[in-house]
Amino acid sequence: MRRIRIGTRGSQLALIQAHLVSDALKAAAPGILTELVVIKTKGDIILDVALSKIGDKGLFTKELELSLMRGETDIAVHSLKDIPTRLPDGLHIGAVTEREDRRDALVSVNNIRLSNLTPLHRIATSSLRRKASLLHHSPGLQVIDIRGNINTRIGKMESGYCEAMIMALAGLKRMGMTQFITEILPPDKFMPAVSQGALGLETRADDESITELLERINHRPTWTEISAERAFMRTLEGGCLVPVGCFTVLDKSDLTISGFVSSTDGSEYLEDKLTGDASDPEKLGITLAKRLLGMGGDKILSQIRN
Repeated sequence: MRRIRIGTRGSQLALIQAHLVSDALKAAAPGILTELVVIKTKGDIILDVALSKIGDKGLFTKELELSLMRGETDIAVHSLKDIPTRLPDGLHIGAVTEREDRRDALVSVNNIRLSNLTPLHRIATSSLRRKASLLHHSPGLQVIDIRGNINTRIGKMESGYCEAMIMALAGLKRMGMTQFITEILPPDKFMPAVSQGALGLETRADDESITELLERINHRPTWTEISAERAFMRTLEGGCLVPVGCFTVLDKSDLTISGFVSSTDGSEYLEDKLTGDASDPEKLGITLAKRLLGMGGDKILSQIRN
C-alpha cells in the first residue's frame, strides 16, 4: 500500500487545505495512506517586510517545490494564487480542487462598511491589487501593509493596528471565521487575484501514478477557469509585485473573463472583459491580456517594474 506524502505550509489554513486534499484522495482511491509533511517557506519566515518588497518568485512555494524535486514529498498543496505561472522544469499542476468563493471580503472590529470608510480609518492589506482597487474607487483612503496568517492579522486588527482589512473570503470560510466579515466585495468592482479560491496540487511531471491519481480529483470546471486566468497573468508577466486581477464565469460552453491592470495608487486603472469558447480558455486569457497591454497596460506595468 503506497503512502502519499503531501507537502504543506504549517499555518492553520494551510493544514486545513492539506486535509481537504488528503480526504479527497482517500475518497478517490480507498485504501491509500497519506502523510502531511510541514515545510516552512520564505514567505512564512519573513513577516516584517511587505510582500511587494520581497519579490514574488515562489515566495510561498519554492521550498515545497524543492521537496518535490528531492523526492521527499509526492504532492505539494498550494493556494493556487500563490503558484507562479511558470513552474520549475520537471514539475506540473496535476489537479485543482473545486473552487471556494473567489471574492474578497471587508472585515472589521466595529462592523464598518466600505461606504463608511474615511481617511481617518486604517485599512490593512498585504496585496497591491487590493490597495489599487481601494484607492481607485475611494481615493484618499489610508491603506497600510499587514503580514501574517489569518489568525495573526485578525489579532493585529483586534489589538488596534487597523480598523478594517481586505481578505480572501475563501480563507475565512475554510477557517470558520466569517463572523468578522462586514461585507463581501463584488468581483466586478474588486477583482480577485488570479485563481483565488482554488487549491493547486503540484507534483513531478514524470510521476505517472501520482498524476493519474490527481486526475481523479481534478475539478474540470475550475481547471477551465484557472487555465484562462493563469494564461492572462502569464502574458502580463504579473504577480504580487503588480496590481493585476481577474475573474472568470463559466456558463456551459461559454467562458467570460474580466481583468484589470492598475498603477499602485489606483489613479491609472484599465479593465476589460471578453467572452469566448470555453474549449480554449488559454486563448481567451492571452487575448484579454494583450488587449489590456494595448490599451496602455504595458506602460503602467513598465513604470511599476522600473
